[in-house]
Amino acid sequence: MALADAEALLRNENGIATVVSILKKRFGDNAQSGKSIREQHAHTTSYVPNQAPDLVVFVESSEDVQEIVRLCSEWGVPVIAFGTGTSLEGHVNAPAGGISIDLSRMNRILKVYSEDLNVVVEPGVTRRELNEYLRDTGLFFPIDPGANASLGGMAATRASGTNAVRYGTMRENVLALKAVMPDGRLITTSRRVKKTSAGYDLTRLLVGSEGTLGIITELTLKLYGIPQAISGGICAFPDLESACNAVIETIQMGIPVARIELVNELEMRAMIAYSKLDYEPAPYLFLEFHGSETSVSEQAELFGEIAAANGGGEFRWTVNSEERERLWSARHNSYFACMTLAPGKQSLSTDVCVPISRLAECIVETERDIEASGLIAPIVGHAGDGNFHVLVLFDEKDPAEIEKVEAFVDRLNLRAIAMDGTCTGEHGIGQGKRKFLRAELGGAVDVMEAIKRAIDPGNIMNPGKILRL
Repeated sequence: MALADAEALLRNENGIATVVSILKKRFGDNAQSGKSIREQHAHTTSYVPNQAPDLVVFVESSEDVQEIVRLCSEWGVPVIAFGTGTSLEGHVNAPAGGISIDLSRMNRILKVYSEDLNVVVEPGVTRRELNEYLRDTGLFFPIDPGANASLGGMAATRASGTNAVRYGTMRENVLALKAVMPDGRLITTSRRVKKTSAGYDLTRLLVGSEGTLGIITELTLKLYGIPQAISGGICAFPDLESACNAVIETIQMGIPVARIELVNELEMRAMIAYSKLDYEPAPYLFLEFHGSETSVSEQAELFGEIAAANGGGEFRWTVNSEERERLWSARHNSYFACMTLAPGKQSLSTDVCVPISRLAECIVETERDIEASGLIAPIVGHAGDGNFHVLVLFDEKDPAEIEKVEAFVDRLNLRAIAMDGTCTGEHGIGQGKRKFLRAELGGAVDVMEAIKRAIDPGNIMNPGKILRL
């Protein structure tokens, strides 16, 4: 799986040495080659091994990015865009060496168009920075992948998160992009409008391309009005199947739920201990509703009826912001809670997504697989989208346990694909999921390869990710 897919690629030693020398002279202290900083700009957040670049350059403008890309294109040297490094499938690794372009200093919010409900930002702005800036405007940006990721990175990996069931993913919320292409040209993919039928949809082509086609240097994003009222709560269920059935019924009835998150019993045990929650261990749904004071109350009461009809306990909900924040803080800290289940062990975080009608079946089969495999692997999911995550804990020094984990992840991904689902709802392909892409999409992968070769014939843009060329 990930270890096998993170093999080193052929290095252009002469080209890399030449480009590194030129960029050090040109960018001075903004070009760093120390081992520690290079390793920090490769994969650090999950199971995929670290493959460091040869140089990290901190850029401050589109012109800086263009200059670096033109030079790397001339010498055939890989370039890898870096935002905050929170991706999970080896997206920022440098398997053929090359230059890491750190976009964190391109962090200006360029213009808020309040009347049009959109904003123009540079790629290094993080989602929290944007929402703090917007706080006094009555607007907010809803996509929340959990980590305080950069908006450029979120677009490149087509991120989503807990709010996606109501507000969609980055795919639906990016109106336009500016991007530096592999030959150094800067293009604008669209105008600042809500819809267009002008030519190929290059915005959607670059959203989710994981830096393999171009480097995003500016984004125009949709904004939304901050809800008048928010209600949220938590409900226990006797088993995962009952909880999933409640989710399915909620979505099918058209209740405009903003968040509906699932945690299994093991996950909840960890969260109770870590975040000091006053609940009994069981499968739970966490929910949130946005709207007017009347509508959020009605929605919460209606869900309570659905939960009861599916064997759920009392739906404990509130409009108190401090109580809601405590619940969602526990949900967002679930990764750290899970790590306490097996101190000292490594983690592999993986996700799949299936049609919502198959969610209960897929999760139940996955829980049985985990038990039969003898693994520690709690489950949490963005259940309203049919998307769930499994965090597998294992001893990285035990080859037998690694083999067991890899076999389980293979089965999980193929199970989701067999249910007409996907091997990744929001983590992306990167290096870690490449082996499943053709099983999922078949000949469409050939078309992707043709697009990649046409746009990036030198294969300098984040090579080794998504496709095997």
